[in-house]
Amino acid sequence: MEAIEHLALFMIPNFIPGLPGRFVPDHVTMAWLVILVLAILAYRVARGLREVPSALQNVMEATIEILHGLLDSVIGHHGRRYLPLIGALGLFILFSNLLGLIPGMKSPTANINTTAALAAVTFFAYHTIGVREVGALTYFKHFLGPVGELPKPLLIIMGPIMIPVFIMVEVIGHISRPVSLTIRLFGNIFGEDAVILFLFFLVPVVAPLPMMGLAIFTSVVQTLVWVMLTTIYIAGAVEAAHHEAH
Repeated sequence: MEAIEHLALFMIPNFIPGLPGRFVPDHVTMAWLVILVLAILAYRVARGLREVPSALQNVMEATIEILHGLLDSVIGHHGRRYLPLIGALGLFILFSNLLGLIPGMKSPTANINTTAALAAVTFFAYHTIGVREVGALTYFKHFLGPVGELPKPLLIIMGPIMIPVFIMVEVIGHISRPVSLTIRLFGNIFGEDAVILFLFFLVPVVAPLPMMGLAIFTSVVQTLVWVMLTTIYIAGAVEAAHHEAH
């Protein structure tokens, strides 16, 4: 739904005399709101843990079990160490997607800057994990592809030609990942919000309802896609790291 163009409540003051302050963009304000809601939610769940769980505790425990199952099946049991990263990304994206369905609010993920920032987190996270597993030199050796496994005589002959080609292919492949993540999530959420807003102006209340139901479904699906792809990227980085190490 449509958000306020600028929220005067959040203005960054300019400490240089004579220059005005700067308003915080809508998507940043909405992202702060999502972070605040998640922080309060985490605090409530942590403080209210009990043997007979409440409804909120049941939901959070079920979410963690689902993520554990995903990490176990894609990465292995040791993949559970990445639950904080996967869980934080998933919950932030889900709540951000759904926020735009509330009148007066706007989805942070309907802005390409937010989705690009999330994609950058995913991109640098899985490379960092790969480097941490075996070291930078060993990890980035997989960018050479099969050329790095050639005997030295062949490597001397073919290396100057083949190595730049394989590096370029690998770099393009890795760069395409955050680009596709950014555009996919932004396009879906921005499109949903725009259609719902358009229908709301045509026929208030009644017309947007079916689209809002579809938007909830799509918001969940887009979150699952992001979480799944991030898990696969981490699994690929870990596997490549151990392959090069051996």
